[in-house]
Amino acid sequence: MKQLILVFLGGGFGSIARFLLVKIMPNENTNFPWGTLTVNLLGCFLIGLIMGYVSRHSVESRSDLVLFLGIGICGGFTTFSAFAFENFSFFKSENYLNSIAYISISIFFGAMLVYLGFLFEKIIYLRI
Repeated sequence: MKQLILVFLGGGFGSIARFLLVKIMPNENTNFPWGTLTVNLLGCFLIGLIMGYVSRHSVESRSDLVLFLGIGICGGFTTFSAFAFENFSFFKSENYLNSIAYISISIFFGAMLVYLGFLFEKIIYLRI
């Protein structure tokens, strides 16, 4: 139960932080998602800091910090940070093929599924 609470609270804080950061980003006269890009890149930096810190400290404190900060806050802030860290781990272990496959599959199928979701919603909407 403690684990769920840590993830829940961290996710809430991360989501609020994302909302506020995107709100304060200037987006006038641009078609580029600067707020989302900023959140995703900042999330990558944060998960690097968190996982770097956790990897150098005692096992007892690691679990709670990873749950609250890594999965909770970074997960609520952006899941892109987890994606980037997993690819970093592949590169660090010289597993380049998995990294390339993961990146390619995530980008291609992610974009395709967004498109399919829009099509599916349109089909459902037309039937109602």
